[in-house]
Parts: sequence; C-alpha cells; structure tokens
Amino acid sequence: MDITKDLKEKYPFLSLVAYGNQEYVGVIQNHDDTVLSMYDISRCRTIDEKESYLQLAETWWWESNRQIPINLFLRTDWAPFQFTMVSLNIKDCEIKFGPSVSIHSLANKRGKRRNIQLVKRVK
Repeated sequence: MDITKDLKEKYPFLSLVAYGNQEYVGVIQNHDDTVLSMYDISRCRTIDEKESYLQLAETWWWESNRQIPINLFLRTDWAPFQFTMVSLNIKDCEIKFGPSVSIHSLANKRGKRRNIQLVKRVK
C-alpha cells in the first residue's frame, strides 16, 4: 500500500481502475452510465513519452478546474497520447482511487448563465 500512497501524493491526477483481473493507471477522460474512458500510462512506449504524459497531466491538474476532460483542455498538446486511450465497460470497473471526470454531471450541475473558462498558462 506504500506505492499507492506515494502515487496519490506525488501524482494526484492519476487514477487506479480495476477491470476484471487487470488494473489500469492513468487519467480518466470521461465516465458515464455505460463506459469509462481513460488514458493508460502503461501504454506509453518510452520513458520520454511517460515523462511528457505526466508533465501534461500535471499541467491539466493545476491549471484547469478539473471538470473538463484533459483532451479538451490540452487539445493539440495531448493529441500524441490518443493511442493510450482505453474504453472499459463501467459495470465491470471499480475506481480504486483518483479523480474521475464526467461531462454528464458537469452539464447537470450547470446553472443559468454560468461560464466555464479555460485558462492555460503560457510558459
């Protein structure tokens, strides 16, 4: 359990999802009543890809309101990681820890004339 604790503290934007006999670690893009979509970090092919993945995910975590999926917030920067996408049946999934984004709940929570602003820090 020390690994999970370290993972939660160092990378709060990562989620652990159990699906059948497998576990997936990554950023959840969206979940609804039927499907959970996430970007699985283990599908990155090189160390450089993993480092870039973690840097971009950290940017999303600290610079967004965390209700907007990472692929919408970072758009072209996140496009190279499209191949890491995994879609899972929600009935067989269990989110062990980590944040999860749901566009559906965002739409339900919106009140009248509420604006969502996307702000990306320029380096």
